[in-house]
Amino acid sequence: MKLIFWLALLLVGWGSSSPADEIQVAVASNFAPAVRQLASRFEKETGHQVKLSFGSTGKQYAQILHGAPFHAWFAADAYRPMRLEEAGRIVPGSRFTYARGRLVLWSPQLGLVDDEGEVLRRGDFRHLALANPRLAPYGLAARQALEKLGLWQILQNRLVRGENIGQTYQFVKTGNAELGLVAASQVLGRSRTEKGSFWLLPADLHGPIEQQAVLLRDEEAARAFLAFAASEAGRAIIRANGYEVP
Repeated sequence: MKLIFWLALLLVGWGSSSPADEIQVAVASNFAPAVRQLASRFEKETGHQVKLSFGSTGKQYAQILHGAPFHAWFAADAYRPMRLEEAGRIVPGSRFTYARGRLVLWSPQLGLVDDEGEVLRRGDFRHLALANPRLAPYGLAARQALEKLGLWQILQNRLVRGENIGQTYQFVKTGNAELGLVAASQVLGRSRTEKGSFWLLPADLHGPIEQQAVLLRDEEAARAFLAFAASEAGRAIIRANGYEVP
């Protein structure tokens, strides 16, 4: 069913000649730079308008359950989109993985973060930022990594929690935390390569960060936007922003 759905979308094409519409799209904070580029290209090609709303995956999931008027959702995990599908809250067959994320330990300070992340054990910092593990998939991955390293309890008094990964990144960017566990795409994407020092965490330190999108309302412009994100042009934009693309 899912394969048939996406084949149909791509056959119809995303460059529709129908009247322009405006769609509301919920997006996980980590995906903000990439989705802005996707939306800009899509708007130029189609004339449709894309209104983006950013936040934590957990909060957006709750908003959708309570009737938020989104046409589509780019989540930062696979679990919550799957739950929406099981509850019959999405267009059947529309759920797909658009990106796989990685976690990075980053500091704007040159030399603070070493190639093995030993700074976490040395404790040469006052604050370590991470996203709220209950709301943000990248926060959950950060907690899993710290637990596997045996540091979760040791570092409790130094942790600064952002509501989402976007806020977490800002904590580090503005110096409110010397370093943070953030999305690799926020630091290493070609469109915004950051200065400083970083450690790309081994993928086996945490569960996979599989990011999925779903169609919430079966409207042509929303279908077309997701089809563009799944196209080769869309995948190239996502890849260039530091994500692995399935």
